[in-house]
Amino acid sequence: MTLQQRVESAIEQATGQAARFSTSRIAHGGCINDSRIIDLKDGRQFFLKSHPRARHFPGMFSSEFEALRRLSDADAIRVPAPVACGEEFIVMEAFQEGPPCADWQQQTGRQLAHLHQATVHVQFGFDFDNYLGTTPQPNLWTDDWLSFWRDQRLGWQLELYSRKRGSDRELIHLTERLLNRLDVYLGDVDEPAVLLHGDLWSGNAASDDSGRPVIFDPASYYGHREAEIGMMRMFGGFGPQCEAAYAEVWPLPPGSDERISLYRLYHEFNHLNLFGHGYYRSCVSTIQRLL
Repeated sequence: MTLQQRVESAIEQATGQAARFSTSRIAHGGCINDSRIIDLKDGRQFFLKSHPRARHFPGMFSSEFEALRRLSDADAIRVPAPVACGEEFIVMEAFQEGPPCADWQQQTGRQLAHLHQATVHVQFGFDFDNYLGTTPQPNLWTDDWLSFWRDQRLGWQLELYSRKRGSDRELIHLTERLLNRLDVYLGDVDEPAVLLHGDLWSGNAASDDSGRPVIFDPASYYGHREAEIGMMRMFGGFGPQCEAAYAEVWPLPPGSDERISLYRLYHEFNHLNLFGHGYYRSCVSTIQRLL
């Protein structure tokens, strides 16, 4: 079967209606994947993401399907509802993009806070491992947030980096020092785990045809809510109005700025591992500021 036939079959099984492609066109979204809007002959429209080397990333689309389902079920912020998936593709609801409404930033902040409040969990982690970009992201259930962040986030990124650049002592030594002092920053965190989008930068957010926020392309897990903001601050796009609106619903406790820098470091490290030396100084600078 061709990819088209597999996608048609998956939509049929998920919806109970025959599915035959009419047209497809390249779409924005999912920068590491081929993304398309597909129109069916019966007038229905879906968003399709596929990856030609998906066999090298087992579970990539099934884990995204489950993350989208849980984010959507929270009914706090709009997320494209997942429809079907296979080893090399995921099909989800298509939405029409439009210009953001005047209070898009505030809506986004408030709705993220409501999402976090609605998804409290007793442990940190997820039902299965997933991916941050194409980096495997371990999510073993853990009772203790400090241990989770040390072992499955920063420690994991350091391990990946060490495999590639074992001779680089500066960054490895600095990160090891930071890992040994994590209790300074995370030892007093006394908040429940919540469902995170996990990779929320401006490229993974948009507005629908009513101007309302939409978020997509998650790398979800249950974690400390401030970790969401670490990625949001990395590339901009979510300004002070967004964070202030979040804090109106669920204020951040003292010490949040240092912790958010620590959470941002995870994404800086991931970009270093994915894209190379251009992110090296960013990682070093962040660690030096924290130390």
